[in-house]
Amino acid sequence: MTTNHEVIQRWARARDAKPATIAGTERGDRPGVLTFNIPGYRESSRIREVSWDDWFRTFDSRGLNLIYQEQLRDGRQSNFFRTENPNREDG
Repeated sequence: MTTNHEVIQRWARARDAKPATIAGTERGDRPGVLTFNIPGYRESSRIREVSWDDWFRTFDSRGLNLIYQEQLRDGRQSNFFRTENPNREDG
């Protein structure tokens, strides 16, 4: 888990991932749900690429963490990630 921009960019670049949001989840002119556009993984017509500046501005303003996995158990590269707000109270 990290909030470090350099670590996040390094993880994404190793997977040719581009910062993105899910179309239809925007909040005014700000990105909605943050994600990555990873070739061959989670492909969807709803994924809209955004700039790293917009992605990180949204990530930081929401107080998010990136939970990510480097490798699968068999040693292959993992594309697993999700963002979370550690201060969110569910239920």
